[in-house]
Order: sequence, then structure tokens, then C-alpha cells
Amino acid sequence: MEVKDNEMIYPKIYIDFERARWSFDDIDWEQFDASQLTDEQALSIKMNAITEWAALPATEMFLRDNRHDSDFSAFMSIWFYEEQKHSLILIEYLRRFRPDLVPTEEELHQIRFEFDEAPPLETLMLHFCGEIRLYHWYRRAAEWHTEPVIQSIYNTVAKDEARHGGAYLQFMKKELKNNTEEAQKAFTKIGVLMASARRTNQALHPTNLHVNEALFPNDTVQSRMPEPGWLEHWLDKQIQFDKAWESKVSGRILQNLGILLKQTFNSVQDLNKFRKSLSSNSPQNSIAV
Repeated sequence: MEVKDNEMIYPKIYIDFERARWSFDDIDWEQFDASQLTDEQALSIKMNAITEWAALPATEMFLRDNRHDSDFSAFMSIWFYEEQKHSLILIEYLRRFRPDLVPTEEELHQIRFEFDEAPPLETLMLHFCGEIRLYHWYRRAAEWHTEPVIQSIYNTVAKDEARHGGAYLQFMKKELKNNTEEAQKAFTKIGVLMASARRTNQALHPTNLHVNEALFPNDTVQSRMPEPGWLEHWLDKQIQFDKAWESKVSGRILQNLGILLKQTFNSVQDLNKFRKSLSSNSPQNSIAV
């Protein structure tokens, strides 16, 4: 649904999300095939269930840092609901088929901690990129898994992540209209970072970034997991999220930023050149990445 200038975005997104809503009853649990689920795969489902629980501290951060924006804050009600449902559907899968691996309340609570205050525009862009990345991760996870029910679940939640990315994009468009220069700088700064994952040693996702200086180095969601190194192992050794898949993520980020900023970005270098041009136009507001 198209949002007109000066209209609130949340009411339109609510209607769109309601139309796409799915429930636990939509999962064909009867298709479960125990012979197609390994211990390794089941453990990865537990870790993803805990990671998805991080929507709780993220929502607390968003509400704190966006008190000035009731439209976006209201959107958090459905974003939080759907992200928590992702955790719950994975937990339900384990409860039915691998109850020994159901996360404990303490394991879930360990990843609820306070995030330092951060610039709202940069955080918005960070989570937009995070949704794109998670969409591709879950698509690849569905291919890696061999058990049909969990394949269906990962494909279902992947579609949610894509919708969430689209919602964040609408709020980014709104910010560009209301605060063009600051939004351009924030979006391109984070865009360069998040589209450059092939040049880093860590997975560039909000749950893998440091967010509380006082708790460093245990200030990422992943550092507080039962197995802190599981994410890199899942990506590199299990679902094998290789350069080809990473290129899809970078390409989608660059494509969307290009449309948003009315530019053409064929590479991260193109985006970075545009980012630097913004900084040179306003020396007092230069950005370092």
C-alpha cells in the first residue's frame, strides 16, 4: 500500500502485515521426518531461536531512541510481535521434536541487556540491512536443512524478514523527505559498512555488533549465546553462506540505496564515493567509516 506525503506509515503497514499474517496452525507439522533432522541441525535451530529473542532488547532500544517519532515507535508493536513469533515458532519446533534442546528462560534472558544510545537514523539503516541479510541467511538455511517442516518454517520467516525490510525502507524514505542531508549521510555511512561484509572477519548483522561499551567485549548478542562462536560456524561450515550469497546481500543493499537516493551504485566503491561527496559538501559534518 502506497503512503502519501505527510501520512503516517504505521497504519498502512499494519494493514499490509495483517494480510500477510500466518499462524502456527499454518505449519504442516504432520510432515515431520525425524530421519531428516540431525543433532547438528537441531542445535542450530536452538541458537537461531535464542538469537531471534534479541528483538526484545532491540525494541527497548528503538522505543527509547525514537521518543520523538510516534509513527515509527508504533510500528515497533508489529515488528516486535513478528520477530518474537520467529523465536517462538523455532522453540515450538524443538518442543515437539527435540524437547531436550528447548532454550531455558535463563538462556533467553542472557541476551536481554541494554544497548547504548545510538543515532536513530544510523540504527534504522543498520536494521534495514540486517533484515536483508537475515532474509538471505534463512533462505540458505532452508536449503541446508533436510527436514521438510523446518525447511518450511525458515522459508516462512524469511518472507517476514523481507517484509520488515520493506517497512524500514518506507521509514527511510520518510526521513529523506524530512531531513535529507542528515539521512543521506547516515544511510550511506552504514550502507558502506553493511555492504562490505566480504572484507570483514565477522558476520555484519545487528546481533553481532558491539552495543554497550561498559560490557565490552560481552556486549554483542552473539557473545552472550550458550555457544558464542556458533554464528560464524553456522554461516561458514553449515549453511555455507559463501561469496556468491554475500554478493546477493550487498547487491540488494546497493540496489535499494540507489533507488532511495536516485543514484546508481554498482559497487561499494561507488557508494563510498557518493558518501564522501556528501561529506565534502559539508566539511563540518564529515563522516568516518
